[in-house]
Amino acid sequence: MNYKVLNFTMFCISNVASALGRSLREVYRSMQDCNIIDGYIVPCYDVLHTFSREYIVEDIISLMQKKGVRV
Repeated sequence: MNYKVLNFTMFCISNVASALGRSLREVYRSMQDCNIIDGYIVPCYDVLHTFSREYIVEDIISLMQKKGVRV
């Protein structure tokens, strides 16, 4: 993972945590447990980073819900 992808991943975690009112650690663990970071954010970086913050947050939260994470 290069610096740009790592930075974007942290951007996603931080903004989702803020939207959910949860800690970064809790959101990171939830995303890791259901393979959102390595299975979605990292491989889809090229497309995802072109969308708005709001879209990205809504998309990731929706994916978390589909994977059974309590949001």
